[in-house]
Amino acid sequence: MQRTKPPFRADHVGSLLRPAPLKQARERRAKGEISAAELTAVEDRAVADVIKKQEAAGLQSITDGEFRRSWWHLDFLWGLDGVERRVMESGIAFAGVQTRNEGVKVTGKLGFSGHPMLEHFKFVKAHTARTPKMTMPAPSAIYGRPIGTPIDRKIYPTLDKFFDDLGQAYKKAVRAFADAGCRYLQLDEVFIAMLCDPKYRAQMKDRGDDPDALGPLYGELINIAISDIPPDMTVTMHLCRGNYKSTFMGTGGYEAEQEVLFDKIKVHGYFMEYDTARAGGFEPLRRLPKGRVAVLGLVTTKTGALEGKDAIKRRVEEAARFADLDQLCLSPQCGFASTEEGNILTEDQQWAKLRMVGEVAREVWG
Repeated sequence: MQRTKPPFRADHVGSLLRPAPLKQARERRAKGEISAAELTAVEDRAVADVIKKQEAAGLQSITDGEFRRSWWHLDFLWGLDGVERRVMESGIAFAGVQTRNEGVKVTGKLGFSGHPMLEHFKFVKAHTARTPKMTMPAPSAIYGRPIGTPIDRKIYPTLDKFFDDLGQAYKKAVRAFADAGCRYLQLDEVFIAMLCDPKYRAQMKDRGDDPDALGPLYGELINIAISDIPPDMTVTMHLCRGNYKSTFMGTGGYEAEQEVLFDKIKVHGYFMEYDTARAGGFEPLRRLPKGRVAVLGLVTTKTGALEGKDAIKRRVEEAARFADLDQLCLSPQCGFASTEEGNILTEDQQWAKLRMVGEVAREVWG
């Protein structure tokens, strides 16, 4: 049967390929050729248009495509009190490619006293009668990149207070979006998924962290972040092993962190990457608690080739051996543009995939 509340049988992770006029306007703004107001006007038109396209594709959850962001995570983190933009010597290594060399540094006490993305969410809410969805990085995003986050040790001599303040800043942020009318929030959690990768665990150990402690810590930060939500708000988490220009950062099944994911964290649903063997099998879904939902990311956003509907249905049937079919939904495995560069496919291919997700969901769940 269909679901009347999120996550929906046919859902999506959130980011969408940036249209050419938007990319051009952002480049011109970076060069100082247009004003901030002129860029906002272009963004407004692009977001209003992509909302209509999501509705036409049959989606019930509507995002702004993350069109006003450069990164899935950094733009949000830069808006927190005590966080500044950092220019690094080099980017983060993905499979065969490096990201742009931007990051974060913590130069003051972490906090939340407002954020530009509150207005971004309100714009979406005002332009759709369907369910507006807000995406934000999970708290681990400030700490989990395998390069270390520069933290002012005068302000945070120990990490305990840093993580305490991080949790409280997120709690205020989530409540602020709830107060702005958000009832569907997705926390993008890359670094618990990355802890399923032995190479990443070794990187974190080499920099002085205990990989066995990080999963429970990140889970507790999520629980603190969502501890003040209204009863009618749905919070999901999206699990991903990296998504940059159609490449990835990590590999490994969910077993390594399944206790944290399903026993400790108190979200209502999980968007789970499952488009390739890199994410392992469906066996961890045995632990999916009653009343929670797993959204199966069976459709890849990394290539334009359209999956066969029968193949996707067989995968749903396979997953239903480990979790009740009524606890399952369908989506692409990640966003189409976790950064403004986007993945290597066309907008037409993107929309064909999203329409296909809806068609399969109707055929499977009615």
